Amino acid sequence: MTNGSIPFAHLLRGPDTAAQGAGVVHLSGGQIAQITPAPLPSAPAAGDILMPALCNAHDHGRGLRTVAFGAQDDTLEVWLSALSLEPKVDPYLRAAAAFGRLALSGVGVLNHCHNAQDPQALVDEACAVARAAADVGLRVAFAAPVLGHNPLSYGDPGPLLDALPEGLRTEVANRPRALPSMAAQLDAAEEVFTLASPHFLPQYGPVGPQWVDADTLGEIAARSARHDRRVHMHLLETRAQREWADSTYPDGLIAHLDALGLLSPRLTVAHGTWLRPDECALLAARGVMVSVNTSSNLRLRSGIAPVADFVAAGLRFGMGLDGMAFDDDEDALRELRMLWHLQRGFGLNDVLTPQSLWRAVLSDGRAAILGEDGGGTVIPGAPADLLALSTDRIMADTIADRCHPSELLLTRATKADVAGLWVAGRRIVADGRCLGIDLPEIEAELLAQARAGAAPMDTAAQGARAEAMRGYLHAGCHCVPPPTRNKRAAE
Repeated sequence: MTNGSIPFAHLLRGPDTAAQGAGVVHLSGGQIAQITPAPLPSAPAAGDILMPALCNAHDHGRGLRTVAFGAQDDTLEVWLSALSLEPKVDPYLRAAAAFGRLALSGVGVLNHCHNAQDPQALVDEACAVARAAADVGLRVAFAAPVLGHNPLSYGDPGPLLDALPEGLRTEVANRPRALPSMAAQLDAAEEVFTLASPHFLPQYGPVGPQWVDADTLGEIAARSARHDRRVHMHLLETRAQREWADSTYPDGLIAHLDALGLLSPRLTVAHGTWLRPDECALLAARGVMVSVNTSSNLRLRSGIAPVADFVAAGLRFGMGLDGMAFDDDEDALRELRMLWHLQRGFGLNDVLTPQSLWRAVLSDGRAAILGEDGGGTVIPGAPADLLALSTDRIMADTIADRCHPSELLLTRATKADVAGLWVAGRRIVADGRCLGIDLPEIEAELLAQARAGAAPMDTAAQGARAEAMRGYLHAGCHCVPPPTRNKRAAE
């Protein structure tokens, strides 16, 4: 049902408007039809605060939390090698569990940066993700992955392989052969675009400039421009990636991407933790968006995004959970608060205001996922993507007239306060339940499949891989280009 009405005690229309008093939002055809004032209801049916749905500008939708299958928090390059420990499961269950948890957290729109369990079956996995998005009811941008350049390490993989025990060395060296060619991956991406729907919006997903060769990046840029399709890519997440970029592109990685035609308002980059002020200025000039992934960057020891530089340059950004929220709780409201306190500015140095934070999370974050679509605000004609929050818990100990409920959102609100979520006018969350799926049943089946399919973990081999990568990075091998023969084999 996309028609109906939602009463509220307080309305947050959007980032740049003050909260207003009680009323009713009327829905029609998946949009906001009108907003009428009303006496303060004694018990609003949809919660006390109504606002635009939250946006998650970068996530991976794994369903299984990484620490649960053995990939413990560590520096990104070490952690990535442990992701191979993830047991293979039904891709529908994997996505539906992740999307359902995010919906319970108040997220109505997200960018799903897909990690294929079977790279040869990307289209089949995309079909399952599309079905999960429709069942849960979210708007999901699907970044179809393209990768394969530097598949083992950023630089010459020789020293990394030499540091591994012989049997493990062969296994690791052979792993890239499971990847289709990047041309085949682009062909698969074109098939994924045929699955587009209001709940499933495909994008090109070159995983990162260190993992995609220049010719393929240029081809993606050309297709993006020709078909007006969005692109989503990791960028300068770690110090090692910064060092690799400076070594590989002495004239600047961002300038190189610009020369390829990749920088445009159609591009969103994830992380940007190691961007420099001049690079922020160029990205801003081209209309690029950034997803800031605060908890992930802390858990994976990547650093703190230079949001002050983003603000100074006018570089627009959104908020991403990256599947790595603190406490593994997928709580977007808690993530918002982490972003606020870490980037607000210290002492009297004001970097973010509440308005600029809400702009990042609601409207710019939405544009980073979907492009400009008129959403992220509660006005007639806007998409009816709405979040209702109860104030029962957050206001329980307050003194009358001392603080406004909207002020406590940045101090106390969590997913426990989500009273309802609507996407395109359809209610998809009520009373702590996903209405389109049986989330507890899906999570139980997902875990059962994972436990049944998990092979015994070779702890010694995993430790050897981690130590080899640490030694490789400490020695600066990631800044040494691979020999031509290895480079060709990798591609």
